[in-house]
Amino acid sequence: MRILIANDDGYLAPGLAALVQACEGLGDLDIVAPEQNASGTSNSLTLNRPLSVYTASNGFRYINGTPSDCVHVALTGLLGHRPDLVVSGINQGANMGDDTLYSGTVAAAMEGFLFGIPAIAFSQVDKGWTNLDAAARVAREVIQHVLREPPSRSPYLLNVNIPNLADADRAPRVVTRLGRRHASEPVIRQTSPRGEDIYWIGPAGNAREAGEGTDFHATANGRVSITPLQIDLTDHAELPAWQGWLQS
Repeated sequence: MRILIANDDGYLAPGLAALVQACEGLGDLDIVAPEQNASGTSNSLTLNRPLSVYTASNGFRYINGTPSDCVHVALTGLLGHRPDLVVSGINQGANMGDDTLYSGTVAAAMEGFLFGIPAIAFSQVDKGWTNLDAAARVAREVIQHVLREPPSRSPYLLNVNIPNLADADRAPRVVTRLGRRHASEPVIRQTSPRGEDIYWIGPAGNAREAGEGTDFHATANGRVSITPLQIDLTDHAELPAWQGWLQS
């Protein structure tokens, strides 16, 4: 078993170290992570400059690019083998609902999935790394479960969100769908030292669709949320309407 581990908080993030420790003994590990925090970079690849790969004192490799860069470079030339599983995280903060479209953590896992490799993204619901050891135990158990009893469809792409609880490894686990958020809060406008207007992207909006069965509902009730994801963005239900529109 070969496991590729990535994240979006950077190679020095506590969540990455926790996920590596969680995977120890499960197979041969390769760690390839961004040099700096790359949260919110989604599935972007760096195409306007070359990328460099470095090795930290602990053996982790890191790249001056995005989470998707890390997995892409690893799979297309850096590694001398094809991993059996790609895992990403443990992220500092939730990746639920619409967050998954922006998340570098989910994107790193998705990059592996695009190459036909099973992949899992792990996130803690709240920032601050509290009870990270419990989240790591959850990650290990989820990985062991899918390795021992893989689902009927492979490859698969899972998005796992873990409450920041000391006993998260004993919390119920539920399979969920993505909820929805309200629109983001307004930008934060400031003035630079040179008198120029500058803007910070505002905080994410609150949950809008958070009913039973969603990832928001599960984690709010102290459960570990496991959401299977797919790549196809086609609005299949609306295809007949658009075909009719084209012929009108």
